[in-house]
Amino acid sequence: MIDPLAIPTALSAALDSIADPSSGLGLAQAGRASARQVDATIDAMVEVGGLDPAQRDSIERQVHEALSALPGVKQVRVLLTAERKQGPRLIAVASGKGGVGKSTVAANLAIALARKGVKVGLVDADIYGPSQPRLLDAQVQPEAHDKKLVPVPTKAGVPLLSLGQLVKPGQAVAWRGPMAGNALSQLIDAHWDGAEILIVDMPPGTGDVQLSMIQKHKPAGAVIVSTPQDLALIDAERAIDLFNKAGVPIIGLIENMAGYQCPKCGEISDPFGNGGAEAEAHKLGFSFLGRIPLTIEIRRASDAGTPDPAPFEAVADAVGAWLNR
Repeated sequence: MIDPLAIPTALSAALDSIADPSSGLGLAQAGRASARQVDATIDAMVEVGGLDPAQRDSIERQVHEALSALPGVKQVRVLLTAERKQGPRLIAVASGKGGVGKSTVAANLAIALARKGVKVGLVDADIYGPSQPRLLDAQVQPEAHDKKLVPVPTKAGVPLLSLGQLVKPGQAVAWRGPMAGNALSQLIDAHWDGAEILIVDMPPGTGDVQLSMIQKHKPAGAVIVSTPQDLALIDAERAIDLFNKAGVPIIGLIENMAGYQCPKCGEISDPFGNGGAEAEAHKLGFSFLGRIPLTIEIRRASDAGTPDPAPFEAVADAVGAWLNR
């Protein structure tokens, strides 16, 4: 992905006057095009991977016309590049804030997809608070081969890589953004042999790690997890905005911890509200992937490292349908 902040303002504005066919954003904002000017000559580079020949020709013509119209420009040279796509497709599971059960959703989504025949791996990108080794009972240090990490197999049938497997239990990860970004790259650029999909458990927020992942490892799509309450939805909107600006499609929203059934009387209560994430999805025009209840069974299974993906099967069906569209 091309960093739009590195493009001079006038050139960026010209490129953004042209819509990216995939995201609808401007070419610079979508990270599809960059340009630099030396004297009266502008050199533009446009990444055209995934576009058909007609789209490529149209973008090349539009870029040439838009940049040629700038004052003082005598020559425009447009280079088309096709980034080679290798390895599995990435699905980011994000929340915008902590405490909404994002890691539990990511783990169970990966397991549910694996049980449906998808070759899936799980990356714990929550660099500062990795929890997947506990969730999948895989607190084993991964080996390395040819300077790349080898994912750790799990009893759930989903190979896993997490920083929690590389540091001592309870040890704080006091790293600045670049170090965290490099660590994430090592987890993703690993020996994911045969994996079709990587579920990436993102850290909460919209900081350096998220930006590094989006720029270096463009996800195929993002799943947003939120509880029904307004405070969680506010932060979920920020996560959605980040992915939208980067041209990453939003697969849909999940409403987690939605409804609690008393084991003694059977009455259902809503400690976090009800329907907030579904209403938000409809308001923003995204798919609503499903509602996960607040149950002690999910909590016990997660703490024991033996997750039961049954409550997440409908969500997995919705994500699988998106992947196969």
